[in-house]
Amino acid sequence: MPSPPTRLPRGLSAVRIGEAAGALADGVDDPGLANLLARIQERPVRSGNLVKVFFEGRAAFDAMLEDIARAASEVLLESYILKDDEVGRRFGEALAAAAGRGAVVRVLADAFGSLGTRSAFWRGLEAAGIDVRLYHPFSGPLRFLTFRDHRKILVVDRTVAYTGGMNIGEEYGSSLLPRERVFRDTHARVEGPTAAEMAGVFRGAWAASGGDRFDVAQPGDGDGTGARVLVLDSRPGRGAREVSAALAAIAGAARRRLWMTTAYFAPRPRVGNVLGRAVARGVDVRLLLPGRTDVQLVRHAGHGFFGRLLSRGVRIFEYAPAVLHAKTMVADGRVSVIGSSNLDFRSFERNAECNFAIFDPNLGAAMERRFEEDTREAAEILRPEWRRRPHLHRLGDALARRLAPLL
Repeated sequence: MPSPPTRLPRGLSAVRIGEAAGALADGVDDPGLANLLARIQERPVRSGNLVKVFFEGRAAFDAMLEDIARAASEVLLESYILKDDEVGRRFGEALAAAAGRGAVVRVLADAFGSLGTRSAFWRGLEAAGIDVRLYHPFSGPLRFLTFRDHRKILVVDRTVAYTGGMNIGEEYGSSLLPRERVFRDTHARVEGPTAAEMAGVFRGAWAASGGDRFDVAQPGDGDGTGARVLVLDSRPGRGAREVSAALAAIAGAARRRLWMTTAYFAPRPRVGNVLGRAVARGVDVRLLLPGRTDVQLVRHAGHGFFGRLLSRGVRIFEYAPAVLHAKTMVADGRVSVIGSSNLDFRSFERNAECNFAIFDPNLGAAMERRFEEDTREAAEILRPEWRRRPHLHRLGDALARRLAPLL
């Protein structure tokens, strides 16, 4: 795990790292980028991983349940939202079966995110031999109540790990719901050395929630083949600056395309500077944001940043078919980021988050294809029309932007 909070060297900060990344001769393909990210995160970029990406919940959940069904020794599940609906009950049954086979099963859910889950659901898991914890319950110290566990992690036998944007609930993948009510999200499965590292990420939040401090061995080195993966994780008080710097480094290394998808967009002003500088270098920078959302106030806060971004040449699209919940980035079709971090204040100030930075051209090509499919179903925000939007809309955007640090 990275060391306790330290001040990043000035040259590695999110404000400065773009200069170093921009000087790399081969951009995202330059070995120097992986070295920069490893220095920022204080952990290696591990090779020897097999990666699969999921763009819809049903396929992701089926794969996760299959891996749980094969678990021999351990299952670690961490989710911001774990519902006691049809999907949540499927997971409960699979976890109970794993515990019945003798596997150690630990489940961690955020107390606020899973507020609607009945206590009977947790008692049922505990009765099946599963150790269950809630992150920062409301009975705890008041100073912790705004700090939430927004991660979505599954680790099975420390050989397979998942992270991404999908919580455990019907809205992320159910045949019972029409398309417009199923969230459009992205999740990734990694098989290889990185999975063992993810057990250490889980352990941090588990211990903070009063769980046992189980042992985590240092993962072995990869064999140099397969995808190279770096874990970008953070928790309140540790890691947010590092994740911010890592994302800025990838953006700084991009030479042709930088395509980003985020569900909640209420960023710090420096995000606009990073994207604007990329456009000035000739990079095709695009943002895919929700056209429909479950949090309208955040959408309007994002609108407050559109004018400046559009003036700097960033292309912005709003996705209309369903609620967009994915959090991804792909640079030049070579480096992809998939995880739980949104481009908002909460992800970088108040939440525990986890992401994969993946060096793999095949995955990068798949991410770009999906981005193009999504943008074909999205409406592009054009600067002339945006400048003519109604005054009431402008006022709402300006007020919401001022609230961005609180969202």
